[in-house]
Amino acid sequence: MRFDIVTLFPDLFTPHLTLGITRRAYESKQVDVHLWPLREFADDNYRRVDDRPYGGGPGMVMLVEPLERCLAAVRAARPEGAPVVHFTPTGRRIDQAVMREFSAGPGAVLLCGRYEGIDQRFIDRHVDLELSLGDFVLSGGELPAMALLDGVARLQPGVLGDAQSHEQDSFEDGLLDCPHYSRPEVLDTPEGPAPVPPVLMSGHHAEIAKWRRERSLELTARRRPDLLESARREGRLSKADERFLAKLGL
Repeated sequence: MRFDIVTLFPDLFTPHLTLGITRRAYESKQVDVHLWPLREFADDNYRRVDDRPYGGGPGMVMLVEPLERCLAAVRAARPEGAPVVHFTPTGRRIDQAVMREFSAGPGAVLLCGRYEGIDQRFIDRHVDLELSLGDFVLSGGELPAMALLDGVARLQPGVLGDAQSHEQDSFEDGLLDCPHYSRPEVLDTPEGPAPVPPVLMSGHHAEIAKWRRERSLELTARRRPDLLESARREGRLSKADERFLAKLGL
């Protein structure tokens, strides 16, 4: 798959594309990323890509013409086409379902807005999907774009060390992940010894799986009851799950 990123700050993506385990996806071109510096498509000596908003008010608005020239160049470079994605607080919330959708698709053109936003006429004419990282405001679309790339890259075959790693992540089955422990077996703390839960040392795989499922259910019920209700509506909880939750009064 290929992602073309339209941005005023291409250098922000360098650490993301070259560091960490997901770089395997970029180096192998499983996730092929192309950066398009928007100022290169300005047509004046000042490389201006924004101007004051009609109607007054603070901030600046990104201009249509440089964006259209850039998008035309992107489309010429990938004639097979791809959806244009705009990151905005008014968009669909990015979740694991979105990551899975993109991980199985051809990629996209990722439009990273800045300032007060993009001229709505460009959005109306060219944008296919609007996405939001959450109910807060960022300085631009670069961080949401990197989050989308990261979530998609780690779902590609061979990127993670263990093929089952992402299958056990939070949200993959609609619930939060369970707690995890490693060495030492007993950690000395100011509050006293903190041991690893004994079941995890037992070697009894069925009991370990049961413990992990119950911790996942409990954590989801206490911290994200909305996810638990969705899992119930979609029929993803077993009778054993419901019995365990009933014991907890959840």
